[in-house]
Amino acid sequence: MKTSLFCSRLFAVALLGAGVVGCGSSSTTSTTDADGSPAAESSLTGDIQINGSSTVLPIGNAIKEQFDAEFPNVNITVGGAGTGNGFKDFADKTTDISEASRPIKAGEWEACKASGVEFVELPVAYDGLTIVIHPENDWVKQLTVDQLKAIFVGSEAANKWSEVDPSWPDREIKIFAPGVGSGTYDYFHEVLAKKDKAALREDMTLNEDDNVLVQGVAGNKDSIGFFGVAYYEENKDKLQAVPVVNPDSGEAVLPNKETIASGEYAPFSRPLFIYVNAESLNKAQVQAFVEYFLENVPETAEKVGYVRLPEEVMARSVANLDALKTGSHFVDADGESRSGSVVDIFTDENLISE
Repeated sequence: MKTSLFCSRLFAVALLGAGVVGCGSSSTTSTTDADGSPAAESSLTGDIQINGSSTVLPIGNAIKEQFDAEFPNVNITVGGAGTGNGFKDFADKTTDISEASRPIKAGEWEACKASGVEFVELPVAYDGLTIVIHPENDWVKQLTVDQLKAIFVGSEAANKWSEVDPSWPDREIKIFAPGVGSGTYDYFHEVLAKKDKAALREDMTLNEDDNVLVQGVAGNKDSIGFFGVAYYEENKDKLQAVPVVNPDSGEAVLPNKETIASGEYAPFSRPLFIYVNAESLNKAQVQAFVEYFLENVPETAEKVGYVRLPEEVMARSVANLDALKTGSHFVDADGESRSGSVVDIFTDENLISE
C-alpha cells in the first residue's frame, strides 16, 4: 500500500540533500552544488489534488510552496472550498487530501465508506477561532458565551448592539460569517447552539473566503465576525480581536499561541487536520508530500499564525501514517462525535476503523 518505514526514512534523508531514493514507482534526486544551487532536479512527478478548509488553506499553501522548491515537477492543486465541501470531494475520490478545521462527521465518513474511501486522520496544528470587531468599536471589551449566543443564535437574535447590553449603542449589528460549508461555521454552531438543537441566525453575510469576511468587518464600525486566528494575525492592523470569557475560569482571554495551546482560550481552541486517502498513498508523490507536510507543519503553522501541536500528538500522526492506520478517533462506534482535547482523543484506544 505505502512505501515502507525504511523508505520513508530514506526519503527524509533525500530532503536533506543526501542523494537518490529508490522506493516505489519513483526516484528522487535532491543534491546541491557547493554554491548551494540545485545540481540535479527531482524526478518525482505526478499530480496531487487537495481541497477543504479555508482555515487550513494558509498552511497548505505554505507547505506546497516549500515542497515545490524541492520537487518542481509535482503538480499540486490546493483549494479552500470549506471543510464540508472538501469532504464531499474527498468521498467522490476527486481529491487525495482533505484539509479540515474540524473532525470528520459520521455522515461524511459514511459517504467515504459508500465510495470505498479509507483514510488516515492526521491532526496538524491548533487554531483559535477568533471573534473580531471593527478597531473603532469602543464599547465591546469582552464577550461571554451567552452574549455570543444573543448575537448569533436563532431567529430572535439581537439586531442591535443595545439588545445585547443596554449600555451599548442603539445601532444595527452587521454580521460576517463563514459559509455553511465551512468547518469554522460548523464548529461555531456546535459550541454555541448544537447542544440546544438551535440554528445560527440566517441573516448573516456568509462567504467561504475568509479574506472577504476580513474586508466586511474592517469596512463597518458596527460589524462583528469570526474566522481562524491566522486571518486575524494577518490583518490585525484593521481588526480588533475580542477577549472571550472562559466559562470555567470566568476570565476574559484573547487568542494567542500560549492561550490556544493551553486551552485557556475556551471554548474556541480547536485542532486542525488533514485527511489522506489511503489508496492515494500508493502514488509516490502523495506519499512524499504527506511525509513532508508532517515533518514541516510545526514550524510552518507558526509562521502563518497558528500553533504547533504537542510533540506527542505529532509523533502519533507520523506513526499512524507509517503504519497506515485508517479510520477516525473523533467518531465513536455509535457514530457520535467525541469532544475534548486532541491529546485525550487522538489515542490508539479511540481509533475506530469501521
